[in-house]
Amino acid sequence: MPSLRVAVDTGGTFTDCVWIEDGQLRILKLFSTPSDPSEAIARAVRQIVGNSKRNLILLHGTTVGTNALLQRQGARTAMVTTAGFEDAIAIGRQARSSLYDLNVRPVEPLVPRSLRFGLRERTRPDGSIELAPSTVELEEVAGQLAKSGAESIAVCLLFSFANSGNEEALEKELHGIGIPLSLSHRILPEFREYERMSTVAVNAYLQPLMQRYLESLRARISQLRSARIFVMQSSGGIAALESAAAQPVRTVLSGPAGGVVGALRMGRSAGFSKFISFDMGGTSTDVALLNNDLQLTSEGEVAGLPVRVPMLNIHTVGAGGGSLARLDAGGALRVGPESAGADPGPICYGKGLLPTVTDANLLLGRLRPDNFLGGDFMLDIERTQSLFREWLRKHHLQWTPLELAEGIVRVVNATMEKAIRVVSIQQGYDPREFSLLCFGGAGALHACELAEGLSLPRVIVPPAPGALSAYGILVSDVVKDFSRTAPMVLTESNVAHAQEIISGIFKDLRTQAQREFESERWSGAPKLQYAIDMRYQGQGFELPVPWRSPRMLVPDFHAAHQQRFGYQNLKRQVEAVTFRVRASLPQESDKINDPRSATAIENHGADAHSQPTTKRTAILRRESLSTGFSAAGPLVVTEYTATSFVPKGWKLSVDKSGALVLERARNKKKERRSS
Repeated sequence: MPSLRVAVDTGGTFTDCVWIEDGQLRILKLFSTPSDPSEAIARAVRQIVGNSKRNLILLHGTTVGTNALLQRQGARTAMVTTAGFEDAIAIGRQARSSLYDLNVRPVEPLVPRSLRFGLRERTRPDGSIELAPSTVELEEVAGQLAKSGAESIAVCLLFSFANSGNEEALEKELHGIGIPLSLSHRILPEFREYERMSTVAVNAYLQPLMQRYLESLRARISQLRSARIFVMQSSGGIAALESAAAQPVRTVLSGPAGGVVGALRMGRSAGFSKFISFDMGGTSTDVALLNNDLQLTSEGEVAGLPVRVPMLNIHTVGAGGGSLARLDAGGALRVGPESAGADPGPICYGKGLLPTVTDANLLLGRLRPDNFLGGDFMLDIERTQSLFREWLRKHHLQWTPLELAEGIVRVVNATMEKAIRVVSIQQGYDPREFSLLCFGGAGALHACELAEGLSLPRVIVPPAPGALSAYGILVSDVVKDFSRTAPMVLTESNVAHAQEIISGIFKDLRTQAQREFESERWSGAPKLQYAIDMRYQGQGFELPVPWRSPRMLVPDFHAAHQQRFGYQNLKRQVEAVTFRVRASLPQESDKINDPRSATAIENHGADAHSQPTTKRTAILRRESLSTGFSAAGPLVVTEYTATSFVPKGWKLSVDKSGALVLERARNKKKERRSS
């Protein structure tokens, strides 16, 4: 009997679950349980599995690591580094987050000065060991750590990526302490000491917390059903629970990564290959650019801390359905990044007291009180209006609740528009060449206005947009990423020699990948993708270039540099720096039947606002829309996981894939005039 695969994405407000049963995509949304996310997951699994005798495969996207970093609630972490480099993690790159702010405060390192220990040792850049640590010094450091009260230890010795011998010697000595260890040559075998040190510190900081959480999750689920559990990684692939517990730094963008994978799958099924994914949830908005494939980066930052593991190139802003409205010191309206979360939630959920984006959309008629979550949950519009008035009186504003709602939407749209510019215009891409694929519970409420502001030609609303992140987790491959820094200059005269070295490095990384897949008892040959981080000699940054052949490597880099920065320099020497192998193993999943629907359309009149005027708006049920159906805005489309708003001047059509395609309606008068 085939196993039942259930994907769970834990968000700030809702826990989304998707699975395929009898060819149909099934969806369950529950309120999250922030104090222990595994509680909501276990409740969902109990409801989904029921009396079924099928084995369970649970695929989990989690925000536990991200929240721990944001709230500084990780483990008490110690660090061992080369003597003389104990303060490198605090000194950093001396880059100011706000150049002209005289009061800006640097982000505090995760490891306090009292828990940083130096070890007399030295490895040279070429990998030769100049000084090996003595037995006495190893024992002394181990004794200091045992008395420090540390709950986790990060080890980051100078140039350990070139030779891990000294780190391995320290590992043997520290095993007897019984504290989780994070070793930099395993977490990040790459150059740049500060970024490597920060990344291994993040891993150590999260490791005890994630181990406890994942073990708690496994214990809860095992009480219900025998199950294998996998965790979504920031790189867009799943990993075994044990791997995620050992390297939690690879899960800090777990949920958003699932959304990007799902967006790529849904965008392709609708016939589009170039689009910007726009995921607006309850707490934050995540955007990513997809140009025919997933866009990876190894230069991420989370909570102000460099995290240099492979991750999807996702930009996050604190703007979601639960984002709170406030007035700044100058009396201007601001929205977010503070959020009402799952508890108390927006005003209209029944417990919240402060205005949120969700409340604003309700007052503007874009959300229907009786159609939320398929009618399972009623929104309280009277309470929302009352508390909006109270908030306005408190702040001595002569606005109506409707004007406040319109202001909230305009402000949050401006924040999200900036985020889209970061992943498109600032990366050298013209947004007019891309569609906007929106999802999350609130994405389709704002997408058309964002597309209008950035001149994107269309908006795509995939099936079940409010659960697309969970769907992306469901269809993700098992993925493992491996890397090694080994700088070399590439010239026409050394192509043959360089190819020999590059082939040897890739072979070693490929062997490492195969060994790890075998240790986790995966069957089948993984798909391998090769890339090299390259730069002009003397530059302080690199660009990833897919590996095709030795002869094409330098021309491909010049082209990538032209795309990213608008120029290339054919006279400068090019350097290959870090070599990467991505190994992915596709997972079998049940087939989904044709999502098209052919039932009658139910249409009711209601007031909805397309800022700032009021129009009679059609309310459509998405399951009633058949392929080929089209209608002009303003209108609202309701479904279980989300609501879509189509403003005046936009047209909706239903694609054969089940996606809603929204495009700006053509102005026939202008067309005749221009012709």
